[in-house]
Amino acid sequence: MKKPQDPRDLTAAAAIPAGDTSPGPDTRPLLEIDGLGVRLPGDRAARPILDGVGLRVRPGESVGLVGESGSGKSVACRSVLGLLPAGAHTSGEVRVAGRDVLAMSRAELAALRARQVAMVFQDPRSSVNPLRRVGDFLTEGLRAAGTPAAAATARALELLAAVGIRDARGALRRRPHEFSGGMLQRVVIAAALAAEPALIVADEPTTALDVTTQAEIVGLLDRLRVERGAGLLFVTHDLELAAAVCDRVYVMYAGRIVETRGTDELFDRPRHPYTAGLLACTPSIAADTPAPRPIPGRPVSLAEAPPGCAFAARCAHAVPRCSEEKPVLARHGDGLAACHRADEGITL
Repeated sequence: MKKPQDPRDLTAAAAIPAGDTSPGPDTRPLLEIDGLGVRLPGDRAARPILDGVGLRVRPGESVGLVGESGSGKSVACRSVLGLLPAGAHTSGEVRVAGRDVLAMSRAELAALRARQVAMVFQDPRSSVNPLRRVGDFLTEGLRAAGTPAAAATARALELLAAVGIRDARGALRRRPHEFSGGMLQRVVIAAALAAEPALIVADEPTTALDVTTQAEIVGLLDRLRVERGAGLLFVTHDLELAAAVCDRVYVMYAGRIVETRGTDELFDRPRHPYTAGLLACTPSIAADTPAPRPIPGRPVSLAEAPPGCAFAARCAHAVPRCSEEKPVLARHGDGLAACHRADEGITL
């Protein structure tokens, strides 16, 4: 059973003049993204990537960011570590523990990445040096922070055991090519936990894995989140996967948030046709379940989006207003949706 959603979490994602009214310091968001816009400079085929993105992640909470490839999910989550394209123009704020990442110096960003926020990328082999042993990979950050060699090795063994690698001491001596994809992803997660981060950002960490290993990695991330009280921003294109691990979900399309609400309500009654379309695309083995139905047309980027609703050309319920007027995120039920017909209960 999912814990009830706090409606105050949703104000950050909408153009609503309401601040965070959370009671007490324990529920203050670890991550606050408000009005984030990202645009590439003119010498790099000037185009907008994100427009007005907002979300919140609180301590111990798992938040999903869902959308098709090219929707801007990865750019949004990498902004949390200041990992934006060179020369990109930004607007809005990305605050971690109350400090704006977009205004940080290089030294401050280095400290943020070393101590407060850890990122798990979708391809573990891109995160490690194939020529170095796993032990070096796990201990180098600890040693750089002044931890003695023996203590750093002991910590590495502890981390490997925590992520389910049985022969931890033997794993320290092995190189990345000697691990399967799932085992190497566990190593990368162990490295992410080395500094006891308050926030973990997982950018499609199971994309290249088989379904059994995928379930193990998702379960591992969720267990570590609960045990350590860390916030988790889980980025995926799979709504079913998000449902397995997330308390709340933000749905992104063409560089904008189009819907956000608690996971249970999102599945029971999506208010945006794009969310309904993603759910209709999901295969199921349950009896009497209809066959998956693809969303017609192709996804568009923010640069291609028309003046009105970016999803209008693919939506069976679009009306002339949809092509002319951009919908804003507004409250519908216990969440927010950017759709002119959100109260009509429509589906694809």
